[in-house]
Amino acid sequence: MDISKLMETVKSGPNYEKVGMILCHNGVVRGTSRDGRRVSGLAVEVDHATLKQILDDHRKKPGIIDILVEINDGKNLTVGDDVMYIVVSGDIRDRVIPVLSDVLNAIKKNVTKKTEFFVDA
Repeated sequence: MDISKLMETVKSGPNYEKVGMILCHNGVVRGTSRDGRRVSGLAVEVDHATLKQILDDHRKKPGIIDILVEINDGKNLTVGDDVMYIVVSGDIRDRVIPVLSDVLNAIKKNVTKKTEFFVDA
């Protein structure tokens, strides 16, 4: 995974002259779960067909130039590892920010399934 390459892809796109904002999300493996237990790592499974549909739908929104997503699936990740990058490019922040939020929430709800590994107490 390389967020710099995603940024290069956006900047070399045919419609880059329309871009006024690029917004990025970098999800990482936390050291604790939501319930406070210590985490040693996690694994992520991805529904690629659903991901494609979500991206296709959100790319049609007004002012959105492109949306790129990279998810570190199929590996055992450790604390601090990058899990997911999302890069949304568009004309103005009023359009880009909500799309990043919507895409992130849709991916977390419908695309990814994570398995956390806990530190033995």
